[in-house]
Amino acid sequence: MPKKFAKKYVIEDRTDGVLRFYFRKRGQKKIRLPGVPGSDEFNEAYYIAVNGTAVEEARGPKLSTKNSLRWLCEQYFQSSEYKRLDQRTRHVRKLIIEHMWAEPLKKDSTRLFEDMPIAAITAKAVRVLRDRKAEKPEAANSRIKALRAIFAWACKSDVELMLTNPARDVSFFAQQGDGYHSWTEDEIAKFEEKHKVGTKPRLALALMLYTGQRRSDIILFGRQHLSNGSLKFTQFKGRKKKPITLEIPVHTKLQKIIDASPVGDLTFLVTEFNKGFTAAGFGNWFRKQCNAAGLPHCSAHGLRKSASARLAERGATEKQIMSVTGHTTSKEVSRYTKAANQKLLAESAISLFDDIDDIDERSEGGK
Repeated sequence: MPKKFAKKYVIEDRTDGVLRFYFRKRGQKKIRLPGVPGSDEFNEAYYIAVNGTAVEEARGPKLSTKNSLRWLCEQYFQSSEYKRLDQRTRHVRKLIIEHMWAEPLKKDSTRLFEDMPIAAITAKAVRVLRDRKAEKPEAANSRIKALRAIFAWACKSDVELMLTNPARDVSFFAQQGDGYHSWTEDEIAKFEEKHKVGTKPRLALALMLYTGQRRSDIILFGRQHLSNGSLKFTQFKGRKKKPITLEIPVHTKLQKIIDASPVGDLTFLVTEFNKGFTAAGFGNWFRKQCNAAGLPHCSAHGLRKSASARLAERGATEKQIMSVTGHTTSKEVSRYTKAANQKLLAESAISLFDDIDDIDERSEGGK
């Protein structure tokens, strides 16, 4: 509970474990006083408040309280672990973190998670932040992932800002559905009917469909990656932590489409200004091409799944598919190819009825 302080009109507040000082006088707006009693900034703000002069909120970024969640996150932003992430990942993670620390501790509370002391952060607090995004499981899981990364860094022996990682004990929400829509053969044919060979959209489709790579990879592909009929490159995702270099034979259909298409100097795919795409820019552009083909539910990422499914339907093993996609475990590949594998297994199972028919025919013939 807030309590009066020795200085007139000053109250001390430690409600959530963070020490604050406020000026409260009847007839005046409650004002937070910076610093601690006796400091120059505190005394200046106090005497202005006593004289009845309105105190405006300080402009610029808010100063964090040491050992608070916001302070910890700001230290993390300066760490090599954070700086080694690629630019897009850093941007997204920072947005997620900033949204979390702006959350109120309780509904309608003026106290925010950013001021919560590190020592007070428990698995229960992490679960609260997760559950507030329960209607969006991917967003909820992104919160846990970000907090796990921050707390894991804080627990390192050369950092020692936390003793345990409370986010580690909070589970992710189970993924609903199979994620991005995997293109069907009819949808691929529909796109190809709209965008003929020799157009940029058809080249983009072919690059994804015949290599099984992400959009962040295919936007970087150029003639410099071609050698002796193969495409050699290092995948963009994870290139700073665990780089994966692949060498994939260029399918004859893909080569014909490349040869028939307008391409840039350094990358096959370029914008209308003859510059390479960014991943986000390509995603937006390709979305328009899907819409133009009457496929608003299809996306670039879905083609990576379709490429894996095509290989599975033609009898490729998980190891073979992983050699193309660059996955290091079969978990994701299994999810991509589940429908294809089910179809193959069902076909082989139904074919077993042939033996039963043969037995029935022999039985009837013996009568």
